[in-house]
Amino acid sequence: MTIKRREFLKTSMAGAITAGPAVRKGFVTDNPSDRINVGVIGFHGRGRTHYREFAGMQNVRVAALCDVDQRLYPEAAESVESISGFRPRAEQDFRKILEDKDIDAVSIATPDHWHALMTIWACQAGKDVYVEKPVSYTIQEGRKMVQAARKYERVVQVGMQSRSKKDVRAAMKYLHGGELGDVYRAKVIILKGRSSIGRVKDSPIPKDVNWDLFLGPAPYRPFNMNRFHYGWHFFWDTSTTDVGNSGVHEIDMARWGMNKRTHPVSVHSTGGVYMWDSDQETPNFQLATFEYEDGTVLEVELTNLYTNPVAGMRTTGNIYYTTKGYMTSNNGWETVLGRFEPRSGDISSAGVDNRASNVSFPKRIYEPGPAIPGLKGEDDEENHFANFVDCMRSRGWQDLHGDILEGHMSTTLCHMANISYRTGRKLTFNPHSERFVDDDDANSYLTRDYRHPYVVPKEV
Repeated sequence: MTIKRREFLKTSMAGAITAGPAVRKGFVTDNPSDRINVGVIGFHGRGRTHYREFAGMQNVRVAALCDVDQRLYPEAAESVESISGFRPRAEQDFRKILEDKDIDAVSIATPDHWHALMTIWACQAGKDVYVEKPVSYTIQEGRKMVQAARKYERVVQVGMQSRSKKDVRAAMKYLHGGELGDVYRAKVIILKGRSSIGRVKDSPIPKDVNWDLFLGPAPYRPFNMNRFHYGWHFFWDTSTTDVGNSGVHEIDMARWGMNKRTHPVSVHSTGGVYMWDSDQETPNFQLATFEYEDGTVLEVELTNLYTNPVAGMRTTGNIYYTTKGYMTSNNGWETVLGRFEPRSGDISSAGVDNRASNVSFPKRIYEPGPAIPGLKGEDDEENHFANFVDCMRSRGWQDLHGDILEGHMSTTLCHMANISYRTGRKLTFNPHSERFVDDDDANSYLTRDYRHPYVVPKEV
């Protein structure tokens, strides 16, 4: 792709999108040079959705597929070809994709520990980026990703696709409207069961697997199937725990509902690894409480083990507690209004004044709240990938539903919880410097010792 064509991508369709980007799966232009070429990096799991979504868009081509395990390529290439009629090329080293001037964007669905470095290098190479959640492995990485996106004027969308769901957007608009009062507390529920990974011995590196590239910034370890593919989620070298994996979606919605544009000032997280005799290092049960400067609180309850439903939720969800009631995402979005009523009679039959008891133990009356405008019939998912492509065309990163800054703000909560868990105590946080207050031990987790040459640069 020439510079002329890249400039065309920046300026084309300007008149058609002055009102902001709209989701247009199957959008077509008459100019063949308007095609966007995407390289999908990592497709053992979530990456399958990436290449299928992009392959299904007209004027978008999945030009390359990249994974350290080349055994995955034939099936993925056939899937892309069946959808789009074009067979992408295979690459094992993502740096080859960054060197390709014809690639306009990369879509990253690798393990957590690779997200930051790939995103920063892609921005430096002039590529736009769609990167999966959680955005980073450390808090400092997330901040550098934001800096890189802004410095190189890149469009960087985070895979927190709930931000593109119409029902979620309607619920957030309603909550922010104040009809339920002020939100003083939110609770995140994550009840996803995960079985034991067992114990697995180290083994030879499989043919067609680039193990060094898989580990990348992480310390070198002998090949072990428990550390590969999905198993990497359960080891500190590569994982942000299930709080960063499953939890970040709901944590992001909780922060959004509370309308928080700054970090908390404290965090306390506890938990542990229970039940299984396995290689797992990260907790399968975790609780976290975040306190904000204004006194509001965000709570997280996560378990991968046996559990009862919480507030009717059996897997994931959010509860927003307000000064007039509460809103929950259980069974769709529901609002509940509450009020206190004194118990009957101020004077008991024995002549004892009960007015103080009526204050301490009033009746709590609940009734269904008003319907959320725009919610009914709007529970389909507005395409998060199409929003990314539209913003690529307009160059309006401000119109992204999941901009990298939003991803960094929510992912930081996950990191804070994990650092509190690993240090074993409540921590005080400076939301402006993004450092823990007078705590060198906690601050040591803000970055990591990178394995060369896979080093996140000090200056992006």
